[in-house]
Amino acid sequence: MASDDINLLVIVVDVNPIWWGQQAQAETELTLSKCLDAVMVLGNSHMAMSRTNKLAVIASHCQDSHFLYPGKSWGAGDSCEEDASSSGDGKYELLSVANNFIAEEIRKVIAKTDVMGNSTDTLLAGSLAKALCYINRVAKDHEVGQETKSRILVIKAAEDCALQYMNFMNVIFASQKQNILIDACVLDSDSGLLQQACDITGGLYLKIPQKVALAQYLLWVFLPDSEQRAQLVLPPPVHVDYRAACFCHRNLIDIGYVCSVCLSIFCNFSPICTTCETAFKIQLPQMVKPKKKKLKQQT
Repeated sequence: MASDDINLLVIVVDVNPIWWGQQAQAETELTLSKCLDAVMVLGNSHMAMSRTNKLAVIASHCQDSHFLYPGKSWGAGDSCEEDASSSGDGKYELLSVANNFIAEEIRKVIAKTDVMGNSTDTLLAGSLAKALCYINRVAKDHEVGQETKSRILVIKAAEDCALQYMNFMNVIFASQKQNILIDACVLDSDSGLLQQACDITGGLYLKIPQKVALAQYLLWVFLPDSEQRAQLVLPPPVHVDYRAACFCHRNLIDIGYVCSVCLSIFCNFSPICTTCETAFKIQLPQMVKPKKKKLKQQT
């Protein structure tokens, strides 16, 4: 990788308020604020490694996906120097501005949260799609002769939502086509969708054994890029769960029925595909006609 090439890291953080609220009631050592602190440590380390490194942080909510950094009010000429001079600690000004933006935007996200029901489903597929759009925009804005090397890190908290299976797979194959790695850092139960995403795109999947050491795992495993990882001793690969979700009930199944036209998957047989409305020609077993008995002639 050339020194002038852009290394873009997009971090997607699961900020589902129900899941994090349950963690707070259980009095666990990891809270949402500590998780965001670890994310900012990773982001600061990434930007400090090279002047051409870029960072984006997206909050994945149960209702929306929100850019924490860069925000809508962010601009190339934003008041970096003013923030740096006000702090007076000699910190790299971009790190100070990024931390302030992330802290302010997460406050806005939590303040406007109005959760209905008790669902912990997170709109992760939408957040990944938004990350791909941002990566595409950055790649188009680079200078002549400058390449953009991008990867996405997903910090997953809540459980998988089988309803997002198709959208999720579309994002995975789009990332694979654009040579964009998808890494996954899972805080709670294993994610079959993220296992497939990491395996298909060549990223790393890690379910951290100790939540309190989130920052250490992020710096050890996910800070190095794909070229540097070949020289490190990283956790062994996990067994990938390649089960698909049926289109009728959105359940993960081992064996099912596949439409020969649109490749939709169903757990129960249906003569008409509910996705493309194709009617299948079913070969019925042939009926064997009974042989007529010959009448014996009377002599």
